[in-house]
Amino acid sequence: MSELIVAHTRYLLLEQLRVPIGLLAGALFPAISMVAFVVPLAGDDPQAATMATGSLMFFGAMSGALIGLSITVAQDREQPWNPYLRTLPAGPFPRFAGRILATLAVMLISVVPVLLVAVFFTEATTTPLRLLLGIVALMVGVVPFMLMGLFIGFLLTAKAAIAVSQVVFFPMAIVGGLLMPPAILPDFVEAISPFVPTRGVAEVLWAITAGTTPNVVALVSLAVWTVASAAGAVWAYRRDEGRRFS
Repeated sequence: MSELIVAHTRYLLLEQLRVPIGLLAGALFPAISMVAFVVPLAGDDPQAATMATGSLMFFGAMSGALIGLSITVAQDREQPWNPYLRTLPAGPFPRFAGRILATLAVMLISVVPVLLVAVFFTEATTTPLRLLLGIVALMVGVVPFMLMGLFIGFLLTAKAAIAVSQVVFFPMAIVGGLLMPPAILPDFVEAISPFVPTRGVAEVLWAITAGTTPNVVALVSLAVWTVASAAGAVWAYRRDEGRRFS
């Protein structure tokens, strides 16, 4: 089974690298945002620059987890190859696991440009241990967004998944404080910000890398979103399985 997972992961990564536009978009947009906004406005403030780096690293990772996964899962469902794989003795798990691992690998690649901008053009600072813990927290933090991506991908067609995933992604990124500090958000946005999952992950990243005190409401909300997203992903998968293979 492990050899099959490795084979699917390798294949899916090669597939991504052969058409790298999605990877480039996910990696370059956060880095360009760093150069355009963080460097001139907060580059000289170590804590603000560090927090902004964590936010934009997560922004890029979340894009791959939510938008990328939802679209690829929806596209897989529309290909004749996918139903055939489900009929094989190994079942759908190897390709499913390979898709998750490939998404995580793309996510890690997407954070590199942001880190480079932070290192060379800002006063962002943290310790190697905090940076490592931050990357681990990033990988764990994208789990609820992967589950949302699976929910959308198993529920909708590829064309619909493209639109819906973006409609979900950008408001959560903005309200969660990934593109601007929560302190300068409008009052009504700041009031609802702790209740979106992006804010919870951002609070964890800020606490680990910049030493801030996390918002408890945001952490509880993140846990609730994770459970709800897991339930939704399982339901959508079983619904798809029942409709196509019962």
